[in-house]
Amino acid sequence: MKIPFIDLKAQYNNISNEINDRINSVLNHSQFILGPEVKELESELSNYVGVNYAIGCSSGTDALLLALMALDLKGGDEVIVPDFSFFATSEVVSFLGATPVFVDIDPDTYNISSSEAEKAITSKTKAIIAVSLYGQCADFDSLNALGIPIIEDGAQSFGATYKGKKSCGLTTIGCTSFFPSKPLGCYGDGGALFTDDEGINNKLRQLLAHGQSKRYEHSRIGMNGRLDTIQAAILLEKLKIFNLEIESRQRIAQRYNDALSEKVKVVKLLESNTSVYAQYTIEVDKRDKIQQKLKEVEIPTAIHYPKPLSKQPVYSHIKVPDNPHSDRASNRVLSLPFSPYLKKDDQDYIIDNLLKLLP
Repeated sequence: MKIPFIDLKAQYNNISNEINDRINSVLNHSQFILGPEVKELESELSNYVGVNYAIGCSSGTDALLLALMALDLKGGDEVIVPDFSFFATSEVVSFLGATPVFVDIDPDTYNISSSEAEKAITSKTKAIIAVSLYGQCADFDSLNALGIPIIEDGAQSFGATYKGKKSCGLTTIGCTSFFPSKPLGCYGDGGALFTDDEGINNKLRQLLAHGQSKRYEHSRIGMNGRLDTIQAAILLEKLKIFNLEIESRQRIAQRYNDALSEKVKVVKLLESNTSVYAQYTIEVDKRDKIQQKLKEVEIPTAIHYPKPLSKQPVYSHIKVPDNPHSDRASNRVLSLPFSPYLKKDDQDYIIDNLLKLLP
């Protein structure tokens, strides 16, 4: 029995005719860049999140980069980031010549600690990037109260809610990724930004199109950060089934919780939140041994993430205070196979084999 870590093919099989029709429509009109599907998707996304503006872009990483550019980040500025996240969260800060300031996470949710973020604020702080990790939103009331522009890195949390409001609509700028394995994924790279601020919206639209205020007139230094039309078309079709897939994710995650929570540490879901479970992640002792034993019975696993950002070689020149919760998580987290289409028999097989390895 070989179980896929994420079953993207099952989703495609479910809506293949609709996806193929959408792609063929783009092939027929041949507006491959900024075709009508991009504008249609942006309208659907802004309505879904509940904000005034949604801006499609080329990836989740570019969404973060554009957000920082819209805030006029420059060399000498500082941006507070969680120490436990995917590398893009800090990479975009460094790319613009600013300094990432790494702070610890909440050990139960794995999201940035608002109290640690507050301690890290200086006169140079330009923004805070708060990652909504593993599908659950960070503590945005506490973060927004700090008086610093907040960028939500919602690459893993699109569709989740915080106190009844959707992820990506909770801060100055929200960002998400449509990488294929994300809760809402396309068939390549893609992303989006969200804001209620008209000025930021206008700025972002210029920045992602080489800084153009009108054709061949460049008012800013920008980039080529557009979302292509075929990816927008695919996302439009996937968005139709997205809420059903979220419900399935939550059911499957609950089955894991019920079976495993007395044996291992699971991510704590706060009462104010719903999660879209971008991954299903636990903490275990003797992770390497467990991972190998599961591999032997054809159960794939992954580690999100094996090293804190501050301990990446490229940041060896930055002196960072000890972030013990980030260190502990990186040594212990293990993600299990997960998707809205995970079969019950396959999940039972995963659970049974994992429980055999636990004390």
